[in-house]
Amino acid sequence: MSPKASTEVETVLRLTDITKRFGPLTANDAISFELARGEVIALLGENGAGKTTLMNILFGHYVADEGTVEAFGELLPPGDPRAALDARIGMVHQHFTLADNMTVEENITLGTQGLFSPKLDHTARKRIVDLSTNFGLSVNPRATVASLSVGERQRVEILKALYRDARILILDEPTAVLTPAEADALFRTLKLLVQNGLSIIFISHKLHEVMAVSDRVLVLRAGRLSGERKTAETNRQELAALMVGQEIAPPQVAPPRPGAPLLVFDKVSTARRGTGAFLDRVSLTLTGGEITGLAGVSGNGQAALAAVMSGVEAPSGGTISVGGQTVSDWSPRTALASGIARIPEDRHAVGSIGDMSVTENVIGERYRSERFSKRGLLDWKAARDFAEQLIHDYDVKCPSPDARIRLLSGGNMQKLILGRALDPDPIVILANQPTRGLDVGAVSYVHNRLLAARDRGAAILLISEDLEEILALSDRILVISKGKLSTPSSRGERSVRELGELMAGHAEAASHAA
Repeated sequence: MSPKASTEVETVLRLTDITKRFGPLTANDAISFELARGEVIALLGENGAGKTTLMNILFGHYVADEGTVEAFGELLPPGDPRAALDARIGMVHQHFTLADNMTVEENITLGTQGLFSPKLDHTARKRIVDLSTNFGLSVNPRATVASLSVGERQRVEILKALYRDARILILDEPTAVLTPAEADALFRTLKLLVQNGLSIIFISHKLHEVMAVSDRVLVLRAGRLSGERKTAETNRQELAALMVGQEIAPPQVAPPRPGAPLLVFDKVSTARRGTGAFLDRVSLTLTGGEITGLAGVSGNGQAALAAVMSGVEAPSGGTISVGGQTVSDWSPRTALASGIARIPEDRHAVGSIGDMSVTENVIGERYRSERFSKRGLLDWKAARDFAEQLIHDYDVKCPSPDARIRLLSGGNMQKLILGRALDPDPIVILANQPTRGLDVGAVSYVHNRLLAARDRGAAILLISEDLEEILALSDRILVISKGKLSTPSSRGERSVRELGELMAGHAEAASHAA
């Protein structure tokens, strides 16, 4: 995408010497750049590099210690999101800003209808439907946000920004929950908007998207602008090296050495609850020494499958066997005791408790075990030693084991959750969106840890909406659509297009998998 041709390039956004400190930490250090009318800038950087802080300053959520923000030639008052909205700046946040008790359409139109017209009119509803259709962002407009999956909530955030007719659009991981066909549709729409003068800041950890979408790439490292490249003059390898300071090699996947079946679902179903997807007589076998990849558009039953596998939800029909033994009393405690570990989809809402310490979080699922409890009392020394061990072994950047976990970056939080799940060696691992929102360095780290667990004999179910991740790691691939599983395929057997068609429900999915 290139800026619209003209004799003079119009600057629509200018950030000058933006500096932001949080105590001794300098999150942004004298960052300056400009955005032109009809231009797409990609913003890259490791988790914790300062990207989100910079965008929050631009949108008025944070006040910079130094520096200024100009939009369309006018200085924006610091700390005023309304001024950013009035300047027609739209932002899709990495962490959602939705009202759970309101419907999708109410969230999208919130603040746009006026005090004396609280009800949606026909024009507003039609605009929401049109945007949803044009951008491939399928979501039930009458559903309450509380009933939506993580992926569906992200779609609502994208629609909310587009509904306000933004002229500067900040997109943070906008395609994380889209199929390849939907992502292509989004890119086509963005291209049309850019041709009509829309300017975009595109934050993504998917380097192939950055190469496909952007005109320029800005790289942040440790709060500083460490590099700038014209997209046409760089490549994915150079950008990855600029982000992390070294080249990132693709994961080395040895041929699998399949062992015995370790977890078997036999015609498992779950109860229907509202508009959420449910499992419909799903049969699934996870074999030791293999990674089974599960692809699918969010909201098609992945959440139900993950809930059953981790014991959070008991099946309404069918049987579950672990290590060859059928289990009748299925619960989270039973799943943990059976050697099933989980990396949950949402590290903030499910994987951690933000105001509890790192130590409290890493023992949260096993505080009653003999390792951390003596005569009914917590052994805080053992717990803290375990936290320090994980911090060291998984290279977690955090102040101390006593720090509140919400102060950590997404990548460091995910490393702790990964370490908690893999210690001691579980026989079955549920890896549900394990690299969502992580930078290339953290992604590589998580991938290598999962492959090491697979090579020592664990059975892994990898649930991901990133087809590149599924294709890179999986020995077998399944697609879930409307609560049913496709027949399995081996690595390389199905093309990306075929998998995308299955994900979109364009091909009939079988109700069983070997």
